[in-house]
Amino acid sequence: MAESLPEHERILQEIESTDTACVGPTLRSVYDDQPNAHQKFMEKLDACIRNHDREIEKMCNFHHQGFVDAITELLKVRADAEKLKVQVTDTNRRLQDAGKEVIAQTEEIIQCRLQQRNITTVVEKLQLCLPVLEMYSKLKEQMNVKRYYSALKTMEQLEKIYFPRVIQYRFCQIMIENLPKLREEIKEISMSDLKDFLESIRKHSDKIGETAMKQAQQQKTFNTAQQKQNNLNYGKNMYISNDGIPDPKVEIVSKQTLEEEEEHEDEVLTAHDLVDFSPVYRCLHIYSVLGDAETFENYYRKQRRKQARLVLQPQSNMHETVEGYRRYFSQIVGFFVVEDHILHVTQGLITRAYTDELWNMALSKIVAVLRTHSSYCTDPDLVLELKNLIVVFADTLQGYGFPVNRLFDLLFEIRDQYNETLLKKWAVLFRDIFEADNYSPIPISNEEEYKIVISKFPFQDPELDKCFPKKLPMSQSVPQIYIQVKEFIYASLKFSESLHRSSTEIDDMLRKSTNLLLTRTLSSCLQNLIKKPHIGLTELVQIIINTTHLEQACKYLEDFITNITNISQETVHTARLYGLSTFKDARHAAEGEIYTKLNQKIDEFIQLADYDWTMTEPDGRASGYLMDLINFLRSTFQVFTHLPGKVAQTACMSACQHLSTSLMQMLLDSDLKQISMGAIQQFNLDVIQCELFASSEPVPGFHGETLQLAFIDLRQLLDLFMVWDWSTYLADYGQPRSKYLRVNPSTALALLEKVHRGMKDAKKNNIFAQFRKNDRDKQKLIETVVRQLRGLVNGMSQHS
Repeated sequence: MAESLPEHERILQEIESTDTACVGPTLRSVYDDQPNAHQKFMEKLDACIRNHDREIEKMCNFHHQGFVDAITELLKVRADAEKLKVQVTDTNRRLQDAGKEVIAQTEEIIQCRLQQRNITTVVEKLQLCLPVLEMYSKLKEQMNVKRYYSALKTMEQLEKIYFPRVIQYRFCQIMIENLPKLREEIKEISMSDLKDFLESIRKHSDKIGETAMKQAQQQKTFNTAQQKQNNLNYGKNMYISNDGIPDPKVEIVSKQTLEEEEEHEDEVLTAHDLVDFSPVYRCLHIYSVLGDAETFENYYRKQRRKQARLVLQPQSNMHETVEGYRRYFSQIVGFFVVEDHILHVTQGLITRAYTDELWNMALSKIVAVLRTHSSYCTDPDLVLELKNLIVVFADTLQGYGFPVNRLFDLLFEIRDQYNETLLKKWAVLFRDIFEADNYSPIPISNEEEYKIVISKFPFQDPELDKCFPKKLPMSQSVPQIYIQVKEFIYASLKFSESLHRSSTEIDDMLRKSTNLLLTRTLSSCLQNLIKKPHIGLTELVQIIINTTHLEQACKYLEDFITNITNISQETVHTARLYGLSTFKDARHAAEGEIYTKLNQKIDEFIQLADYDWTMTEPDGRASGYLMDLINFLRSTFQVFTHLPGKVAQTACMSACQHLSTSLMQMLLDSDLKQISMGAIQQFNLDVIQCELFASSEPVPGFHGETLQLAFIDLRQLLDLFMVWDWSTYLADYGQPRSKYLRVNPSTALALLEKVHRGMKDAKKNNIFAQFRKNDRDKQKLIETVVRQLRGLVNGMSQHS
């Protein structure tokens, strides 16, 4: 009980000192305490209340007298207050009446002061707004006169300086809302100008490229002329440029030429002179100011890539004329000249890496296009002009810093094609020369004509006297062929100009292309000429003589190449001309054709033979066809006097052997069933004429009876039948010293059977011959010889 009382006092103190809103937790502790604590607390609370009531009563008793005294004094003052109130009211009325006029004047003054203050405020605000309005007006004016870059700068000033001063005004908000629209309008207008510019340079790129290529060519011509002049001043008689191009006709460069070149230099036009680049600069600046430079750069590069693809796309008939190639190159050069100009005058619009990438893409396309279209060119002059254009094209772009090595590599491919077109052209020239040639020695009437010939062809014959008229051994085609070979070398040399190759490489190119001309083109023309049906023996003989002289002239062609390239033949790796083998092959082919045509002519005469194989007696003279044949051979071999000895001898031996073989085949023809002895005797007369022809030495150089040996088989066979010496033949058969060593048993048997059948038919026609004893004995002898010959033939077949 003693413990709970202090606790209740503590609770009461908390209630008295705590805010009423926070008394809840304190009261809750009363109910959470011991049982009957609530009743005890209430008792304690009542006691506390009674104490407070007693204290309040004591305080009221203490202050009651003072309160009564104050009320008494207040009642005394009320009367005086009523009087004062009346006086104050009267004074106020009189004051109000007196101040009405002052108030009216004061209100007028206040109103004037308010107006004055408002006017001052308006002036201040107008002074603040006027610069903004002036700047905006300036912006509108700049937009009207298309000064868009300045307009963007004005917008920037408005936004950063002027608008913040008047941001609270509605017109400022309207202006602020209009600025993005103006920026978009400027972007659209600038982009439209850029599109117009891109279209313009697409149209003018060929003119730009043409001008750039012309300037590059003029510069190169001027440098070459100066180099020639310098070389001439040093006393050089042969000029070879830095590109290894010889010029045997060097002339002094006149002052007029140099002045013309200087005039060209003074008139140099650049891409900026031909095209207005301001839209690009303006658009770049505008997009840079707008913070959208990357978008502009991407758009510009994308559009230029598209234009590059269009420029690189050639016309389908570009290969037909040089103008097609020139237009194609001019457009490409113009495109990259513009890009180079943009690269150097702008910062960041395009980069060197971008132009290099674009050039590599273009170069691959250009090489592919040129490789394709140049393959259609069949005119060497067009190919040469194409090469010159490619060189100028490459030199022009190289001057702008673009690598062009692949173009010069392509020129080596085109060079091979150029050589092919040259070879085809020269094949036609060679054929025309061969067709126009009369294949007879060149007649010379006087010394002037002789000098003209030797000026065209290096003919040297110390044994040839200077007596005129006379004939040179070769025909007219020889100097013409020699001249055309030199012209081919000149034509091949033209392609080597400006290829940036050394003299050694040019010399090697010339020799290789000349070798192709000799070994392929000229050789093919000669082979075709030799095989032509209308080329007779006389022409073939002249062709052999011509090839001999052309073969001898090959060393002069080598000297000619050496002179125009200044490369000695002793230089290491210097190629040699293969003309010797070409003309030897042609000569061998002509010789073989001579042998063939001789045999064909002999066959034609043989076909004219008309023997009466049943004649009883010979005519007593050789057959007419054979005499004609021998006369033909004799006149033909007289033409062979200019041929090398072995060729003439071989032709003569071949003709005699073929004649002998043909006569033998005539006797042994399977269609010929019987032969009379009279026909054998007539045939013997013809063979005798052949032997007389062989012994007359139609071609000098045969030893003894060498040529007659061609008819030895016929002679021994005919002697066997004429003498009827079968016993000797059969007895000596197989002996090295046999009189009829060249007579084959099968040949003798075939002819004997034909003679035997001839005799039988003769007996049938002559009834009395059947009763002659000599004829019967001869029949028996023939039958015996036939059996023995068959035995020999069978023995030979078994042995073989």
